[in-house]
Amino acid sequence: MQRGSFQWMKSLNKAIILNKIRTSEPISRAQIAKETKLTPPTVGTIVKELLEQQLIQESSLGESQGGRKPTMLAVNTSGFHIIGIDVGLSTIQFIVADLSGKIIDEQEESLIMNVTEEEFLTIVMNGIQKLIDKQSDLKYIGIGVAMHGIVDAEKGVAEFAPNLKLRNIPIKEKLEEVFEMDVKVENDAKAFALGEAWFLQQLEQKSMIAVNIGRGIGAGIVIDGKLYNGEHGIAGEIGHMIIDIHGRKCSCGNNGCLQTLASGPAIVTRTLEVLEENSDSLLYHWKKEQELTAELVHQAALEEDQLARQILRETGNYIGIALANVVHVYNPSTIIIGGGVSKAGEFILHPIQEVLKHSVISEKAKATAVSISRLGEYGSSLGAVALILSELFEPEMTDH
Repeated sequence: MQRGSFQWMKSLNKAIILNKIRTSEPISRAQIAKETKLTPPTVGTIVKELLEQQLIQESSLGESQGGRKPTMLAVNTSGFHIIGIDVGLSTIQFIVADLSGKIIDEQEESLIMNVTEEEFLTIVMNGIQKLIDKQSDLKYIGIGVAMHGIVDAEKGVAEFAPNLKLRNIPIKEKLEEVFEMDVKVENDAKAFALGEAWFLQQLEQKSMIAVNIGRGIGAGIVIDGKLYNGEHGIAGEIGHMIIDIHGRKCSCGNNGCLQTLASGPAIVTRTLEVLEENSDSLLYHWKKEQELTAELVHQAALEEDQLARQILRETGNYIGIALANVVHVYNPSTIIIGGGVSKAGEFILHPIQEVLKHSVISEKAKATAVSISRLGEYGSSLGAVALILSELFEPEMTDH
């Protein structure tokens, strides 16, 4: 196993060329020079370095422009690997992926109740080590961590993980010290958004927002392929957008946040409130045998239960109201919805689109593309991989 930092990558011209190859492959040296406005000797020198470092490879021959056929270049996606980590509520998902996002292996570790900071970091390190041991012949260039709660991405510190009741966990510092690799840490919803942008070729979209709806609700804003964090790092906290000022109290202390209306637990709460007067619903009978969950509400909707369909339609309406606000403030080209609640698919997607059609003021923006994530259960862990990729292929770094 080889590991290490990619500080050797961090020169502006090298990053520009690598990114040009990634976005335009297969591409010739001459075409790179023409499109980046770098001189052919500079391109030749850097391409030689990238080939030696095995980050790119020579592929087929291109069309002749009158002389010899040029050798085409492409990213060597299987030359290096990245470990992506998604810290969930009760489990941590670990994946090993290549530079194209293809998952090579995965591992899951359970989180214990009332975990201490030291125990948490040990569980994370053990999971990483198990994967490295299993895939010992691979070359690793980094570790990405998608963490719930408030994250200082620059320092790689989990400032507050409410579900774990932990504060100021020095994830980056600890993992870099032990594994001697670059480590990036980000909020899970923001990582998920970056993963959507990278792996589903949304980077050509000037702006997109990916909303993660599960036990909580968060979003990531991507502008020109870069995560937008805002002045104090809370950009995308749409779960705490206030939808109903007379609504239920949220964990944040405000009333009527989107999270109190459209998250998985909120769907259950709203269903229980009306279940007694809906004794003909499947859910009324299922509740006697098992604990009611948002998944059961979806299951009942699939079986044409009218109450379940009404609850999911209302959920879509609430999400739609929040997204109409987002469209008015930020006007993204694409909105992607992921997380457990997104499994309800058309039951929530149709009402979301209807609300946007009726509430958004611009004719063009009324038709803002809204879709369900295709990354599935790997959304945040692939997002964690994308944290490292976005640094590796970063085309706008200052020269070191």
